[in-house]
Amino acid sequence: MRPEPRQRIDRKALSVWRISAGLNALFYLAMLGAFWFVQRFFDIPWWVIALAISLVVVMIIMSIFIVPAMQWKRWRFEVHEHEIDIQRGIFIKKRTLVPMVRVQHVDTKQGPILQRYHLSTVIISTAATVHEIPALDAEQADQLRDYISKLARVSEDDV
Repeated sequence: MRPEPRQRIDRKALSVWRISAGLNALFYLAMLGAFWFVQRFFDIPWWVIALAISLVVVMIIMSIFIVPAMQWKRWRFEVHEHEIDIQRGIFIKKRTLVPMVRVQHVDTKQGPILQRYHLSTVIISTAATVHEIPALDAEQADQLRDYISKLARVSEDDV
């Protein structure tokens, strides 16, 4: 059996994912407010509101504090001469090998939250799919993009 990839994404990914989850939580809180408003016009029992509030609070706590930590522990990657090995998942470990001969182009992207933390995401495109390695240090992401691009060109020349 092949060993687990060794390289991890940047630890600052935890902060980025928590901020993103917090922004999503604002949406859920707005939905909860709308539900409470609707409850005022329709005679919905108080326990339904209490249940909805409890579920939203548990979901927010999970998405902000627990899920990012679990994601970060599992996210690993490694770039070999002939393939890229990506591992991710929370409850189900997902492992992907991307052959270098299939790589068509490599990009980096950086949204406002990633930019604030000086992180970038490397996007690897093949004919059929797109693979991402999220939240790498911006300089490391640029170097990785260039390295994968170089290996993909060499792989094409070998074919």
